Amino acid sequence: MLTPNFPRTRLRRNRFDEATRRLVAEHKLATDDLIWPIFIREGGGPPAEIAAMPGVYRFGLEDLPRHVEEAARLGIPAIALFPVTPAERKDAEGAEALNPENLICRAARRLKAAFPQIALVGDVALDPYTDHGHDGVVRDGYVANDESVAVLCRQAVNQAEAGIDIIAPSDMMDGRVGALREALDAEGLIHTRIMSYAAKYASAFYGPFREAIGSQVALKGDKKTYQMNPANSDEALREVAMDIAEGADMVMVKPGLPYLDIIRRVKDGFGLPVFAYQVSGEYAMIEAAARNGWLDHDKAMMEALLCFKRAGCSGILTYHAVQAARLLRQG
Repeated sequence: MLTPNFPRTRLRRNRFDEATRRLVAEHKLATDDLIWPIFIREGGGPPAEIAAMPGVYRFGLEDLPRHVEEAARLGIPAIALFPVTPAERKDAEGAEALNPENLICRAARRLKAAFPQIALVGDVALDPYTDHGHDGVVRDGYVANDESVAVLCRQAVNQAEAGIDIIAPSDMMDGRVGALREALDAEGLIHTRIMSYAAKYASAFYGPFREAIGSQVALKGDKKTYQMNPANSDEALREVAMDIAEGADMVMVKPGLPYLDIIRRVKDGFGLPVFAYQVSGEYAMIEAAARNGWLDHDKAMMEALLCFKRAGCSGILTYHAVQAARLLRQG
């Protein structure tokens, strides 16, 4: 049945042409919204493609600035660094995370010298450094919360002193944001921001990432005792509230698209900058479908990124950052 004011009100009028659609668009994606996660390995030589993430590479430290140059030229504001730690440098305690000459610290110094305008995001967790693949230290088969937090504080200071601008704790230990803030401030690192992985779920979508950093083979058990249950939503708000109270400057929801409802609730509930991580499994699904001819790659990629903005994100960590920035520059 037609509504009483039809045909005066025709919502399709504002969809009639491209110019009007642009004028009335409620949300827009911009290069300013993008954070590019990159994987770093020792040495130089050609980038090594990750089998489960076609189009994503492990970049050798020696050639790193050359590979980041396009991102800088496109105006991508931030890069998140993830090290591929050689097996011989991994141990049960994740000691390499505290080494001032570890891979992420050397990469940070090199990138800061070459691109001072780019903000560097440092992952704070022990899984790239432990031989058991967990984000903290393990005691009697359990990831010990408080002992892990003590190590993470030293890791965060180590990264910040090397040039990391934004500390991003992804470990999901209780109380770690407050401890990190105190540790950073005690060393005079008062301008180092904390982007907390506040609602990080024990998701099946992380598989390709774990392959990329080499933690999947080592992982003993799962991470359900510290990462969140995908069934829970109210718990995410409690996690976010605690992290804000402890001093988080911004918060993150991870994964992304399967958790748009969480992003919206966090934004509505707290109003602070909210980020999403479009994780490796999400990336791999788009790439696999596009390579099989099942999706238009660029349209699916940009639609997925726009969804994060609509849900309330200030920005998105995405492996598609450079590709998206190219398209945005083309208009």
